[in-house]
Amino acid sequence: MRYALLGDIHGNTEALNTILEHVADSNIDKVICLGDVVGYGAEPVACLEIIRDMGCDCIAGNHDWAAVEKISIDFFNAYAKAAAIWTREQLSDDHKKWILDLPLTLSYDEFSVAHGTFHQPEAFNYIQTVFDAQLSFEALRQMSSRIGFLGHSHVPVAFFDSDPITYTLDPDIPVDSERTVIINAGSVGQPRDENNKASYAIFDTETRIATINRIEYDIEAAAAKIRDAGLPEILAARLYHGK
Repeated sequence: MRYALLGDIHGNTEALNTILEHVADSNIDKVICLGDVVGYGAEPVACLEIIRDMGCDCIAGNHDWAAVEKISIDFFNAYAKAAAIWTREQLSDDHKKWILDLPLTLSYDEFSVAHGTFHQPEAFNYIQTVFDAQLSFEALRQMSSRIGFLGHSHVPVAFFDSDPITYTLDPDIPVDSERTVIINAGSVGQPRDENNKASYAIFDTETRIATINRIEYDIEAAAAKIRDAGLPEILAARLYHGK
């Protein structure tokens, strides 16, 4: 089986459609969305409908929940808060119901997925250091999984449950049955690792390799739509810099 794992689309149709073209050419058996379909970008409805109409598995992200007022936006920064409020106004009751029905985690034969962490998925915390990873390694084992895929931080990275815990930023990530690994697929619509190319992961269960793919897309068009929607300028500017 070959899985495509993509998340943090954030209302960016240019990035999403470009990624899906790459997926279509990559002999993928199943697509899984890691959450945050909406938020920040100017086309939340279009992105939601693309993912929904594909019929792919999808989990909830914090910006998805913010858009349906399932979590407070009091701790969002001013730009994220403005985008969340604007996004709420774009979604129909039907769109909101689709989001409300999304699970927080999913498990498969080979792996599990969550948006932020496995040990407290509803809190939408981040795994950015080896210390952050420890609790989620324990939670993954309780879920009978050795492999976990995440989004949320917008930074593609893999953590290995070795002694000590190690990590890699390499795009090709070997996965074996002897140790637990957590892989962040990066962000489709708003990368934050100073690489402005859209990011998603492919996991091949035969080769036991997870690959982070970086794809160029039309940033100018995505940024123009953000400006035209009257969203904060920083949400357009950061797309160029991948941060």
